[in-house]
Amino acid sequence: MNPRPDRIPFAKMHGAGNDFVVLDGLRGPLPGDLAAFARRVGDRNLGVGFDQMLVVRAGTDADFRMEIFNPDGSQVEMCANGIRAFFKYLRDHGHSSAEEIAVETLSGIVRPRWAGNDRVRVDMAQPVLAPAKIPTTLGVGEGPVLDAVIDVPPELSLDGSGRVTLCVISMGNPHAIVEVPDVDLAPVETLGPHLENHPAFPNRVNVEFITVLSPHHIRQRTWERGTGETLACGSGACAVAVSAMLRGVVEARARIELRGGDLEIEWQGGDSPIFMTGPAATVFEGTLPLLENEELEA
Repeated sequence: MNPRPDRIPFAKMHGAGNDFVVLDGLRGPLPGDLAAFARRVGDRNLGVGFDQMLVVRAGTDADFRMEIFNPDGSQVEMCANGIRAFFKYLRDHGHSSAEEIAVETLSGIVRPRWAGNDRVRVDMAQPVLAPAKIPTTLGVGEGPVLDAVIDVPPELSLDGSGRVTLCVISMGNPHAIVEVPDVDLAPVETLGPHLENHPAFPNRVNVEFITVLSPHHIRQRTWERGTGETLACGSGACAVAVSAMLRGVVEARARIELRGGDLEIEWQGGDSPIFMTGPAATVFEGTLPLLENEELEA
């Protein structure tokens, strides 16, 4: 019988500044309570710190499975920057040499493809536009939910009116998009958490604040549910591009400028898949202590 390990290997990675701790469930045992482990390790002062913790698993209906945990221990459906880091990790650690793989997530199967120079192109499938499937109580029928108006406390609104206009789209996880004159001045830390927990979003929502600079260029900041502001959000960038394309303010290929780097988003509309291309990088690798009261998975 193998002795109980006292440390858990991990990799610290990022995709356009969206940072991750990656745990490898194919190489050894992992803590049994991953939510509690994520809360401990996700603390940026007392732990390693991350926007999401990614767990590598063997797939059932695909090559691999990716589990995603926020620093508050909640599990989420999909992370587009994370899938790029996940694919780079698999290649770097000998789990796959394929140019394209299929990865199970809670939002379905995602297919990242190696684009060279530590860049990954991801088929993000089709956006979800129907309000009930996002989910949101805004809009009716099959959607899309564009330029919907909700009530907020006057001090949180952009103009003091007590109303905010937004678009709502799901990329396997829900996103609310708010256009502002200047993202550098956007009320991310006040309006962001209010909208995240607004009754219009039964599963909470990620909030993107955007400024459209040209038909090919958008600047974005993201308040991520369960995490706070992050330097990048790939699924959010896809939702932002789709909403802007549906509103006719950008073309079918756009650069989304995030605080941690740029992503390229392409969508031909209709039932066409969205393609996202962006970087993935390893920052460092190490081990994390397994505390005496932390059990391993059965």
